[in-house]
This record gives sequence, structure tokens and C-alpha cells, in this order.
Amino acid sequence: MNGAHANGAAANGAGGAAFPGLKLVPAAQESYKAKDFKSDQEVRWCPGCGDYAILAAFQGFLPELGVPRENVVIVSGIGCSSRFPYYLSTYGMHSIHGRAPAIATGLAASRPDLSVWVITGDGDGLSIGGNHLIHALRRNVNVNVLLFNNRIYGLTKGQYSPTSEAGKVTKSSPMGSLDAPFNPVSLALGAEATFVARTVDSDRKHLTSVLRAAAAHEGASFVEIYQNCPIFNDDAFEPLKDPAERDLRLLRMEHGEPLTAGGRGVVADGFGGLRLAGPDEAGEDAVLRHDAHREDPGYAFALSRLDQPAFEHVPIGVFRDVRRPTYDALMNEQVAEARSAQGEGDLGALLASGDTWTVE
Repeated sequence: MNGAHANGAAANGAGGAAFPGLKLVPAAQESYKAKDFKSDQEVRWCPGCGDYAILAAFQGFLPELGVPRENVVIVSGIGCSSRFPYYLSTYGMHSIHGRAPAIATGLAASRPDLSVWVITGDGDGLSIGGNHLIHALRRNVNVNVLLFNNRIYGLTKGQYSPTSEAGKVTKSSPMGSLDAPFNPVSLALGAEATFVARTVDSDRKHLTSVLRAAAAHEGASFVEIYQNCPIFNDDAFEPLKDPAERDLRLLRMEHGEPLTAGGRGVVADGFGGLRLAGPDEAGEDAVLRHDAHREDPGYAFALSRLDQPAFEHVPIGVFRDVRRPTYDALMNEQVAEARSAQGEGDLGALLASGDTWTVE
């Protein structure tokens, strides 16, 4: 990739009011369709894998950005989900285990004319990559992180992962996992990520709406996607997908709307806590209206703790969406200030300064 679009990108940016996070990315000179973002590579996942649905939704969504394909970059780590760069007709990098957020940070910081997406999984992003993930979120780098959570290691054949439930029997835990699982949304909020959301692979309309909100956010966005692994952890999220059950179990969060699911509503529970109450317990006035723009992450964190092990009531949608200066913008301001004070500099002169020697 070259830097041809970097200068003057703000004036012609694709972001505008719809996608502020893309304000420095040039606008496409042509209209794209989903097929334009499909590569010539054969898509190869296990039959029934939730990755197929996510890929189709993502390819269908990308034309909305109005960004040239050469200004979209997909960075992945290791895992089944990390095959995404092969299947998208954009720039991309299939990197190393857990390091995708670090590579994406370098791209976003050095090339503000790019729309940068990180594709990772619960194993890749929350085990060896956990440190990179939380710091990318903490720094508020202008990247979009999609974490596919199937609560298992799929690529390496079915070991328990950082999100597997306690007692999970797998090849690596034949007597049941002893680990307490991560809640990815709680983890992201604990790192004070400025945008945090959750969605489900099989609900294309909801998934697309969350992708749209993530892309519109200026700064780091984190999206957990419940994704089915039919081979090693089939139907892990079935209660949330069963037509007879899902409307009772899914707490669909919409900013400004009441927080209700299955005839119950979310009410305050003292000391910043939240709980679900039945109609006999709480009147309509007591049910909270969702505020995704609340600055204090404590409210969104309390919402993330409503999860139940048996998926009794699971919040999906945007937990938090707040504004904060981005790392890459602040860094580039410092670079510009240094250049203004000290000039462009000369790398060759710097390398040759001080004591040097020649090796024959």
C-alpha cells in the first residue's frame, strides 16, 4: 500500500456524519456491492460453521462504508476466524497468534487513511493475545475488533478456551475445566473501551446493525459475536437461537429504549448494580432506559454481568459508545509538533551520527 491518499483525505473523507471514524479515509470513486468484496479463494470452514454467516454479513456490510477496497485492511491472528483475510478482496494480513491488535495498532497509527479491522477468536484474542487486546482498547486506537466467541478452540481440535464454562469436558480437560471463564464484554469494559457490543452470528440484521455502529465509532470498537462451532461445541448458544426461546432470553439493548426481555425489566439494585425484575416487582417507571452514552463504564459493566450460565437473559446490542481522543490522533499531533519544532529530520544522518565503524 502507498500513502497517496493520506494528504487531503479529510476533505474528501468517506466518514462524514454516518461514519466519523472514517473521516480521514478517502471516499470511494465507485459504488461497491457485496460481490466486490469476495475474493477468488474457496471458502473453507466446516459445514455449518457460524463463520460463514459472519463472513456473508461482513461482505454485505462493507459497501456501506463507501471506502475504496485498497483502504480497507483486515488483520487476523490464528484460528478458524483468522482465515477472513483470504476471503475478502481487500488488503489483509494473517498474522501470528494473539498479535493482531498490535499489528493493527501500527497500521492505524501510521496510516489514518485506512479502515482497519481485527478478526480474532476467544482463544486467539483472550489467551496469548489478551495483553495486546486490552491495551489496544485502553489506548483507544481507531480499529474495529470483532471477537468470534464459540467457547472452544476449534482450529486445534477442541480444547477448552478462556470462555469455556467451568466443568467443560474437552480433550484437554477430560475431568472438566477448572478455570473460571472470561466474560469478553466485561473484560473490554474493564479496559475502559469506548465502544463495546455483542451480537449473534445467525441474526444477520442485528449483526449488521452492530457492525454499522462499530464502524461509525471514532476510536477502538470491540464486538463480541456468539459463533457456533458445529464440530467441537455444537449448539453452545442454541437457547438464544431457538425461535420459541430467543425473544424470552435476549435482552435487546437500544439507546433510549426500556431494557426488557421475556416480560421482565432491568431495575437498579443498589450500589450501581442491576437486576431483572418481574412485572409484579417493578412498575413501568422503575424499568431503566438504556443509556449507551453514559461516560462511567460502571453502568455498562453491570449490564454485562446480567449474563446467566444457562443464558436465561443475555444482553445484546451496544453496551457502551462514548467519545474520547484516539491514540493515533494524539500520536500524530505529537509527531507534527516535533516536526514543527525540529524539522523533518534526516534518518541517514541520525544513523551515521556518533561513533560509527565499517565492517570489511
